[in-house]
Amino acid sequence: MLQCTAVTQVPYAETLLALATMEGGPEHPPDVVETEDFVLCELADHDESAEHAAHLWTADVPDDRDLWFLWAGTGAHRVHRLDTFRLCPAVLRELATRTVTTCAYFDRHPGPHSFSVTDPLGDLIAEHVHSEVRRFVAEGEAPGKGAPDAPDTSDAPDPSDAPDTDAT
Repeated sequence: MLQCTAVTQVPYAETLLALATMEGGPEHPPDVVETEDFVLCELADHDESAEHAAHLWTADVPDDRDLWFLWAGTGAHRVHRLDTFRLCPAVLRELATRTVTTCAYFDRHPGPHSFSVTDPLGDLIAEHVHSEVRRFVAEGEAPGKGAPDAPDTSDAPDPSDAPDTDAT
């Protein structure tokens, strides 16, 4: 399922207050949020009956509570709230690869779990980064660059400059 594409501005003063007062919050909240920050809904694409949600902070507390920004509506009709939630307990276990993926959303979130949601823009950006890394690696091994472990022979004398020792 595709990720929701709803975007909204974060209310700066309210977010600072929530970060400053939450247990396990950041030491310096202004480092976390800026006056003109926007967030993208992280949930799967959904209808207007569900709130949009964006993760703001992972608390450093034993009960795994995170700060989330939730909103519904747009423009003058937008309503929002900041709340802390426990993490979703869902996990995806892939027996073939022996990997375990946890859901990155909050407990009782609407829609499918995060491991079932795809972000085409994020995937496109990741593919671009990977292709750039492959290009840089290929250029580093290109002819004329020399092997990384090859000795440096740039200061070695040219054999044609050697004195002729066969003279009679």
